[in-house]
Amino acid sequence: MQIYEELKARGLIAQVTDEDQIRELVNNGKATFYIGFDCTADSLHVGHFMALCLMKRLQMAGNRPIALIGGGTTMVGDPSGRSDMRQMLTPETIQHNADCFKKQMEKFIDFSEGKALMLNNADWLMDLNYVELLREVGACFSVNNMLRAECYKQRMEKGLSFLEFNYMIMQSYDFYHMFQTVGCNMQCGGNDQWSNMLGGTELIRRKLGKDSHAMTITLLLTSEGKKMGKTAKGAVWLDPNKTSPYDFYQYWRNVEDADVLKCIRMLTFLPLEQIDEMNRWEGSQLNTAKELLAFELTKLVHSEEEAVKARETARSLFAGGGSTENMPSTALSAGQFDNGKIGVLNLLVACGLCSSNGEARRLVQQGGVTVNDQKVTAIDASLNQEDFAGQGVVIKKGKKVFHRAYLA
Repeated sequence: MQIYEELKARGLIAQVTDEDQIRELVNNGKATFYIGFDCTADSLHVGHFMALCLMKRLQMAGNRPIALIGGGTTMVGDPSGRSDMRQMLTPETIQHNADCFKKQMEKFIDFSEGKALMLNNADWLMDLNYVELLREVGACFSVNNMLRAECYKQRMEKGLSFLEFNYMIMQSYDFYHMFQTVGCNMQCGGNDQWSNMLGGTELIRRKLGKDSHAMTITLLLTSEGKKMGKTAKGAVWLDPNKTSPYDFYQYWRNVEDADVLKCIRMLTFLPLEQIDEMNRWEGSQLNTAKELLAFELTKLVHSEEEAVKARETARSLFAGGGSTENMPSTALSAGQFDNGKIGVLNLLVACGLCSSNGEARRLVQQGGVTVNDQKVTAIDASLNQEDFAGQGVVIKKGKKVFHRAYLA
């Protein structure tokens, strides 16, 4: 099976332009394609994970990826999938986030010997002359068509700033610029990027002629990725300092039964033949599939050593009496104790298990907290400072989240 057919079989391709040409391009390793990443945080999260895996798959088939860091577009903000305007970031923060992205991307993509490019659209967008841009590019866009785009329609009632309205033009210009300068002939992105990507394809054809070979492929990147990337605690980050390898493992270990095979198919590099055999699995076999999914993805992001540690820690904890060595942990300072005690609500917040005392209160009232195997029944319960000496205490949130707190 060639790479384009494999992408379809894995459920990654939602819609494309020029399908026959795209199939020939990628199957013969002749695509130079880009995916953009706006620098809104200092770490990539699993919402980006599918895009990174796609880039890796296409590169393994001989194609050349361009990881486009959105140093310029982050200054504006993409309205797609948002109910309000994105928080404005300083240039210094954007640059810091871009540097963090680069380090993480190198785990997935081989940038050696021209096999891939890493570009920053600030390098061309920040130097554009506004009037020249209006004359060169603005005439190629119909405001009526733009307002019909899904990325803008969903924001019209709540308010769409003129700043955000320019995002489609800026993203389209990215493709136009890279098509001319580095031979980028294909762009990829999620479902909510479809209108923006069509704008780039149309801009190239209007400016350079209808025979220009600029193509678009839309995958189930953003819609599925965002769904996968959220938990009660927020985003699941690829940075181990923000989401530990154990928490990352546990996130995938706890996916819904209905989603596990879809995730294995889309995100792992296991052979399709092996995955097809799992279609008949049910009952306890689905737990085996979840463990396989969690192990493969943790290995890909954090290394096989960390994946083994996370798996063994999870197995021992759920078997009862397991080691706390690799468990996610929080070091408490003496200043967090009041007269030698800390309330359980404050403890849950300090460990990041709840975002507020209100959430912690509800969790305790619902019977969802145990400390050292003892269920916490009172919202005013507290623990003594000496309880946290040595290995500390083990907090269990719900049935599947374990956390250790100890005295620094």
